[in-house]
Amino acid sequence: MAWSTSELATLAGTTVNTIRHYHHLGLLKEPSRRHNGYKQYETADLVRLLHILRLVELGVPLSRINEPSAGSPEALQQIDVDHAAAIERLEKSRQSIAAILSENAPPDTPPGFEPVAGRLSEADRSLIHIYTQLLDDQALADVRQVVERDDDNDYDAVNADFDALPADADEATRQNLAEKYAPSLVRTLRDYPWMDNDAMDHVSKGKSVTRQTFVDALRELHNEAQLDVIHRAKELARRQLRAEG
Repeated sequence: MAWSTSELATLAGTTVNTIRHYHHLGLLKEPSRRHNGYKQYETADLVRLLHILRLVELGVPLSRINEPSAGSPEALQQIDVDHAAAIERLEKSRQSIAAILSENAPPDTPPGFEPVAGRLSEADRSLIHIYTQLLDDQALADVRQVVERDDDNDYDAVNADFDALPADADEATRQNLAEKYAPSLVRTLRDYPWMDNDAMDHVSKGKSVTRQTFVDALRELHNEAQLDVIHRAKELARRQLRAEG
């Protein structure tokens, strides 16, 4: 019995293009041809094609199928490890999607911050994304707690004023905003002093590159007036904490 390419594809449950691709890769040898030039596949070709499809189904890369060890126990064990890691990534992705949809959060919301995403500015989200790459798990948990705790209308109003602050804001406007922002910063530094003095003890990468990344990110995500307000608020908060002893 001999089959055409389309007949072989039907028998194997695949497509003509797939068979042609396997020919191109050298996985499936070219069959003999009939007098009219059409390919003529035999039982051996069908068996070989089914063999390839089975290995592909298991996850063996096409580039390795011609290797003698392609279906060895060691190779399959490694593929199983890779599958497990892929499943874990997909599960995390599904959980993130569920959280984003549940909270109606922007898709670029950092993981774990979906419940408060509506209160995060674009700059906030950008900074927190950077934090997720540079801070350890405990530090990130503290950052989440700070954001969740500062959930009140007054704080949101201060944040809105800060986000709208023009680069050429005058002295009085800057000082007034810093004074409004300082009380929240006092609470944060009182509860999480590492955020002021020991941040480098909570980094997951090199201290030098992390410190410079923090500095560069703040400068690029905020204008001159906003940076000045941050500096003033920190000084006010530190002064109050020193006064508290």
